[in-house]
Amino acid sequence: MSFKIAIIGAGSVGFTKKLFTDILCVPEFKDIEFALTDVSEHNLQMIKAILDRIIEANRLPTKVTATTDRRKALEGARYVISCVRVGGLEAYADDIRIPLKYGIDQCVGDTICAGGILYGQRNIPVILDFCKDIREVAETNVKFLNYANPMAMNTWAAIEYGKVDTVGLCHGVQHGAEQIAEVLGAKSRQELDYVCSGINHQTWFIDLRLNGRPIGKDELVAAFEAHPVYSQQEKLRIDVLKRFGVYSTESNGHLSEYLPWYRKRPDEITRWIDMSDWIHGETGGYLRYSTETRNWFETEYPQFLEAASKPIDPEKRSNEHASHILEALETNRVYRGHFNVKNDGVITNLPQDAIVESPGFVDRFGINMAAGITLPEACAATCISSINVQRMSVHAAISGDIDLLKLAVLHDPLVGAVSTPEEVWQMVDEMVVAQAAWLPQYAHAVPAARERLSTSQVKTREWAGAARRSVRSIEELRAEKAALAQAG
Repeated sequence: MSFKIAIIGAGSVGFTKKLFTDILCVPEFKDIEFALTDVSEHNLQMIKAILDRIIEANRLPTKVTATTDRRKALEGARYVISCVRVGGLEAYADDIRIPLKYGIDQCVGDTICAGGILYGQRNIPVILDFCKDIREVAETNVKFLNYANPMAMNTWAAIEYGKVDTVGLCHGVQHGAEQIAEVLGAKSRQELDYVCSGINHQTWFIDLRLNGRPIGKDELVAAFEAHPVYSQQEKLRIDVLKRFGVYSTESNGHLSEYLPWYRKRPDEITRWIDMSDWIHGETGGYLRYSTETRNWFETEYPQFLEAASKPIDPEKRSNEHASHILEALETNRVYRGHFNVKNDGVITNLPQDAIVESPGFVDRFGINMAAGITLPEACAATCISSINVQRMSVHAAISGDIDLLKLAVLHDPLVGAVSTPEEVWQMVDEMVVAQAAWLPQYAHAVPAARERLSTSQVKTREWAGAARRSVRSIEELRAEKAALAQAG
């Protein structure tokens, strides 16, 4: 087989390498072309050198090109994969820092909440630029695979306004299933069968079977509470399981910021989170982790390049959906996974225009979703609150309507539990002014926002958050890795 895959945001080096090696685990794909594109020439050259080393070590005929000219990379592509973070860590830091001034403590801030909504405002205009190029220069039946957050908003914009055949991909479902299999004592992940449905980062395991035996709420609660690690790391998630009756796919830290109940009082936050790793609820945890990862990669790049000389091991192919989808579409080997698509009857009690995440099957005829799923009422209610925010956020990003943007942020569950309308209006003004370089659709609104900020009487506070950690130095990271290696 010979076809072209374009990866936008390929400078996300670690993730691009994973996608690349996963795809090359499919024997029929050795002759394909990867076209890498990114706004950073520096990152592009680093990842290209790594992928070239992999090709050389495995004696493959695979072709890799790298260019900052996105349109050139997209020419003739059959598949386009997006891993972009518009604004990079600079804008992301504002997504965490500015809401903290108004009492909004986020762990990740990339899906909804104040940070996720502004992230969507930066991404959506760029996503539409991608879609324009895809329509004009890619293969006629091109498929766009979006990995970038905010998943639902980006996918919604690409389908509704970009008019490109798009599927959103995430690994939250797989990670949740791995946890459940472990606490239930499964010998392998294959023993666990499940139906997981909802919206991205708020997906629910509504049917669980271990070797064909149904697993109920009480058994699952008992299994998690008995686990020596998850009982501490997933306290909030377990509490939601007890109250809703079903387990959420999303990590303790992520889930905490999508709900209005657990992060609204600073003195309560530490009760529900765990500081053993960023993902369990640390304030700005993913920002810290991402910063450390970038610094580590820049410093230790020679080691990454050396590691690329190892043979590709198909047994280590990851559970990221992309390679499995491409394999199913191209070879007709059927793949079952969980995909983000427009609802259109997939989930009966969620809005039909929403982007839902639910089970589907892939073969040469495409992605075929299982339809007619009904969520438990509490799960649906929680999802609908986020969907309403997502819809307003997408429409604001398309129109450049700053008033609609403020209403979207106001209706966010955690923001609404913490902040007053006056605080929300000022916070959005501050975020739009700070991120103006990445928000062209709001250029007309920036001068007035800046003027309002100069005369505002709304009080803010300088606050690091309830559970903040400092970015660790390279020396500290080295010491920690050495200690882990010695302990292992």
